[in-house]
Amino acid sequence: MKPLLPRSVDAPATRIPDEPSPLQSTQPTAGTPEAMSNNAAGTAERPLFPAGSAPMAPADDAEATLDLRNADRDAAIAHLFDQHYMRLLRLAVLLGAEQDAEDIVSEAFYQLHHRWAKLKTPGAAAGYLRSIVCNQARMRIRRLKIIRHHTYQEPDDLVHSAEQQVLLNDEQRAVVAALRTLTSRQRQVLVLKYWLDLKEAEIAETLKISAGAVKSHTARGMAKLATVMTGGLQ
Repeated sequence: MKPLLPRSVDAPATRIPDEPSPLQSTQPTAGTPEAMSNNAAGTAERPLFPAGSAPMAPADDAEATLDLRNADRDAAIAHLFDQHYMRLLRLAVLLGAEQDAEDIVSEAFYQLHHRWAKLKTPGAAAGYLRSIVCNQARMRIRRLKIIRHHTYQEPDDLVHSAEQQVLLNDEQRAVVAALRTLTSRQRQVLVLKYWLDLKEAEIAETLKISAGAVKSHTARGMAKLATVMTGGLQ
């Protein structure tokens, strides 16, 4: 089995604090899933996402607290691990790969460590990690569909780690369930846009698709998600 990280890197504690609900303010913050959902559903009275259901990621500050250009590989990756592990784990879960989320993030950091010298700039590391997580999640989901086509497993029999159990609350899991109704690419675009707050160009770079494709997947994904979520709230 591949080593996750150099010995100097310690994994963070598994439990994360509850995140404040974006709906505590009187108006939804621009760019949040709540504001996005109101536009999609055409009403502010019934938000598409329930309060607290949108797990927002903290801002990237790895480069702000450590000059990755002057740090050696192990120190830089250890810092990136501390800054990004939980948000990458959440990304994998939101993309529908909750059963393999930890393995996917482990693989991302392993590949980053292995290919560190090939990065154009150390500042590109966070984007590189996101790309690997998105690609790995997509492959795992595709593989799982093939397995499920030949076997049957009761949903209640699926085993989740303690870390995954504390990652999302019940309402957030409902949103994840709604995201599963989308195509893999639509789900990736919406998660990167509204949960990670990436810009269109950043999403295109992460997924290796055109800006036009990002717009198309966003529009189609939002239309379907609005129908699913508003129907479930009625």
